[in-house]
Amino acid sequence: MANLAIKLWTDPQVARFINKNGAFTESECLARLETEIHNFKTSKIQYFPIFLKEQNNFVGVCGLRPTNKANTLEFGIHLLPDFWHQGLAFEASSAILNYAFDDLKVHSLIAGHHPNNSSSKKLLVKLGFHFIKNEYYLPTGLEHPTYNLSVQQYIDK
Repeated sequence: MANLAIKLWTDPQVARFINKNGAFTESECLARLETEIHNFKTSKIQYFPIFLKEQNNFVGVCGLRPTNKANTLEFGIHLLPDFWHQGLAFEASSAILNYAFDDLKVHSLIAGHHPNNSSSKKLLVKLGFHFIKNEYYLPTGLEHPTYNLSVQQYIDK
């Protein structure tokens, strides 16, 4: 798994949306991976790896992170550029939303995106998320649009 995390998070096209310093170092990738493993062991949440079934190609990650709000998790997705604009983000994201609301029984999800990532904005809106505010995101040093999806909005969609 470490080599896949390194492949994803050292990619400059991926990192430009999540880190103001550009691509992550290998040690930063390994630290992120350890955090994901810890989150899964303690909470059954993480950024899960995504693979194409037919070729077993690694596509990226999609999943959930803890927040400081009760019954609220943060949703996110990072895909390798070769897999952008193919509908894979929506498919993987839908599965994660089902997991969050149906299995984990969370009350709401939050998500944000880099202000220059219009594809992420379109994805969040298509998934049913609603804009709530711009929020400072330390890793990029920018105000990121932030969205919410409540369990009721998920059910009604």
